Amino acid sequence: MAPRTLLTAGITGVGMSFPEKRLTNADLEKIVDTNDEWIVERTGIKERRIAEKGVGSSFHGAKAAQAAMEHAGIKAEDVDLIIVPTVTPDMLFPATACLIQEIIGAKNAWGYDLEGACSGFLFALQNARAQVEAGHAKKVLVIGTEVMSSILDWTDRNSCILFGDGAGAVVVEAVDESRGGIIDALNHIDGIGGKFLNMKAGGSLMPASAETVAQNLHTVYQAGRDVYKYAVKGMSGITKEIVDKNNFTAQDVDLFVPHQANIRIIEAAQRRVGLEDSQVAITIDQFGNTTAASIPSALAVAHRDGRLKEGSLVVLCAFGAGFTWGSCIMRWTAP
Repeated sequence: MAPRTLLTAGITGVGMSFPEKRLTNADLEKIVDTNDEWIVERTGIKERRIAEKGVGSSFHGAKAAQAAMEHAGIKAEDVDLIIVPTVTPDMLFPATACLIQEIIGAKNAWGYDLEGACSGFLFALQNARAQVEAGHAKKVLVIGTEVMSSILDWTDRNSCILFGDGAGAVVVEAVDESRGGIIDALNHIDGIGGKFLNMKAGGSLMPASAETVAQNLHTVYQAGRDVYKYAVKGMSGITKEIVDKNNFTAQDVDLFVPHQANIRIIEAAQRRVGLEDSQVAITIDQFGNTTAASIPSALAVAHRDGRLKEGSLVVLCAFGAGFTWGSCIMRWTAP
């Protein structure tokens, strides 16, 4: 039997959805001891979106998915796989992928959630790519969606200022190799980071109880300086690595889309590769850190603003809890 020829996977549609409510830095000044100048200087964030109470990640995830399908020109019944990277699922089970599947009517799809923190979208994108290139799936939805406001300690000024809610989605399917598509991906984890960024309670190790709630253990804990140090090294290093590995230069990159965690981390990665400001996608000022929704929503913004053309060389990069980090390089194929 002749070996199967691998297909080429590419992104053919993008979409996003964000809550209407804006929480500005001025609003945060009324909640915690902080100010706009301090937040902007250290993070680059000016405002973030906050979901209404009772709205789970499936809500905006479904809306982003519908926008991505419309952009790709496909219907819900065409989708055969849904992957949802998220750290804020509606509930521990069933998977948010199941909930979104029902909302959008993707009756022919199977799917699952993936927990890779801020790198979750890149990990899920690699899974989608593998399924498509092996011929096991034809049209895949990858939906990064988060309600980070639901797990924040609103008395901790070092963490509550960073995060926002929202969703971004892409359609991944086989594309003509001459058009481009996903070229390469690099992904890593290192469990040394577990102690620096986590949510201690709510899992099997420390189930929810009156004590865990009283001790505020169901919210994000972050050792900021340690995370920053590892994130700068991880994001800048893996971005440079994937560009060099595939024999490109900084001048070849049309758009660098980093995870939107902190403007200083983004700038460090930008300098390491030698990119100009015009080559970098920045949305952190508008939306804050939306974890797994960060990269796909930034892609949707870039496409909306006309920054992505057929054949554009795009580099994606992320770093998150775990530690997790990854990069992806592709030729843009969405219409």
